[in-house]
Amino acid sequence: MVVGALGLAGAALAWLAAPASFPHAWLAAVVAWSGWPLGSLALVLAHALTGGRWGEALRPGLMAGVATMPLLLPLILPVLLSLPALYPWARAGADLPNAWYLNVPFFAVRGMLCLLAWLGLAWAVLSGQAERVAAPGLLLLAVTVTFAAIDLTMSLQPRFVSSIYGMLSGAGAGVLALAAAILLGGGGAARGARPDVSNDIAKLLFALVLLWAYLGFMQVVIVWQNDLVEQVPWYKLRAHGGWGWVMAAVALGHAVVPMAVLLSARARRSTRALIGVAALLAATAVLRAWWTVLPEAPGTHAVLTLLTALACLAGVGGIAAAVALHRVGVAVRA
Repeated sequence: MVVGALGLAGAALAWLAAPASFPHAWLAAVVAWSGWPLGSLALVLAHALTGGRWGEALRPGLMAGVATMPLLLPLILPVLLSLPALYPWARAGADLPNAWYLNVPFFAVRGMLCLLAWLGLAWAVLSGQAERVAAPGLLLLAVTVTFAAIDLTMSLQPRFVSSIYGMLSGAGAGVLALAAAILLGGGGAARGARPDVSNDIAKLLFALVLLWAYLGFMQVVIVWQNDLVEQVPWYKLRAHGGWGWVMAAVALGHAVVPMAVLLSARARRSTRALIGVAALLAATAVLRAWWTVLPEAPGTHAVLTLLTALACLAGVGGIAAAVALHRVGVAVRA
């Protein structure tokens, strides 16, 4: 809570002192965090359908992630207040071929429906009704996460189009949620569970990382192969200057290194190795959110943008972590 309060204070100061940097920094923090409750919700619903020891071991951590979902309501407000600064299609006089879809009223309706769906599913899961809503809930989650990913980040460049963008975002949310559950100690990997349970968790983590890496690679290949003027600028902007190094760090930390470690049967049964991989994935999830959003920020001082992004991340992440840790503590005492 202290970290979160200090971060929010710094974010508020940045909003006043650096209004050009704040909107994208705040959006990056919200995008980085939102994968946690959404991915946790998806994993809880999936486990309700399939069962398995991995879900039983990770349940406290996953439920803690779901418990942070109501924070979306206050955290999304600065994004709504900054729409013209974030999105070209929200500015007066914007002339786009897809203006029928990318406009403020329709954006608000889609966002409200997504929020209602997520909050309703989170309430059902937290009240012990996961089995009843699992099948339709997963379908609803897949559709709403796709729309939200397109609206919040893909539309930063309104002419960029990717048919797998929503799936890529969903896979990233699953990776982050599983990594966070391991780090929270709600999973058996952090509490000395039997090696076979840790092995199950590690295999699931490997599968999600592999899915994310495959989707990300295929998106790059398709954009490169098509070589369309509407799509290339999205990657060109994010491979320019220092962002190219960030892209390489994300590829290594969110795909290559975790998969290389988790290929080892010994590492999959090691609590220390699994926690190390989870920490690396959580850190690179933040880098991935920054890499996705911050290159679109107007040309401001790089150090100021970084400080603003760190303050926003500390504010959003600190408050969310406090809520999740409180949930884990209540579960342990119960």
